[in-house]
Amino acid sequence: MSFFSQSDEYVFSCSLDNVRNLSNILKAIHFKDHASCFATSNGLKVTVENAKCLQANAFIQAGIFQEFNVREDSVVFRINLTVLLDCLTIFGAGAVPATCTALKMGYRGYGHPLTLFLEEGGVVTVCKILTQEPEETLDFDFCSTDVLNKIILQSEGLREAFSELDMSSDFLQITMSPDKPYLRLSTFGNAGSAHLDYPKDSDLIEAFHCSQTQTNRYKISLLKPSTKALALSCKVSIRTDSRGFLSLQYMVRNEDGQICFVEYYCSPDEDLQEGDS
Repeated sequence: MSFFSQSDEYVFSCSLDNVRNLSNILKAIHFKDHASCFATSNGLKVTVENAKCLQANAFIQAGIFQEFNVREDSVVFRINLTVLLDCLTIFGAGAVPATCTALKMGYRGYGHPLTLFLEEGGVVTVCKILTQEPEETLDFDFCSTDVLNKIILQSEGLREAFSELDMSSDFLQITMSPDKPYLRLSTFGNAGSAHLDYPKDSDLIEAFHCSQTQTNRYKISLLKPSTKALALSCKVSIRTDSRGFLSLQYMVRNEDGQICFVEYYCSPDEDLQEGDS
């Protein structure tokens, strides 16, 4: 049975055999209730923002879906992400681990709800979620040509840092340099300062491209939401541009072995001038 026998009514429709491939990646950016969704022929991008200082993007390529149809150049809508995740996980984690919940999802365009058909074990649940007027998302103007430093690290390296450093500190200071200490993560808490260094030939570092020494501080309260993506990921790309803006791009392998990306952009703390410590 095709739920989308009248699929020409939908400006955007897709289907997934395993809904966890979508819900897990959306959980990685779920730190605010509302998200903006952008569907193009390449796939689905879901964006969450906080206070003009932090933006998280989940990229789910069209190839992850069994069906993926976009009838316009771009389909944009805003949605309550908390409600969407509640619907996607309506069957729970599945009493049997091998049990998959299938999803079909469709959106008819401006003013219409996002309609979800979830099927598990022959039981079908239909959810309709109100969509909202899309809001303009922040443009961090993070341009790859302006990237000064880029390090690709196995995720366990960053997980280790977050567990060993003082995450009750207000700031995480990141130093990236072509010379020692190469990559240094520092916190400054009540118990004193803590540093974690990674030599560029560390087994955890897969790529090291640093053109100049940069030291910037970032509010830990802004970085903490990204630990959800870190927990799921196998690799992370850490990039900074000439303004000190930070891009953390997490590579996430889903249950079917396919790759998705979650990217966090974070602005540096403006109170710290470069070179201060």
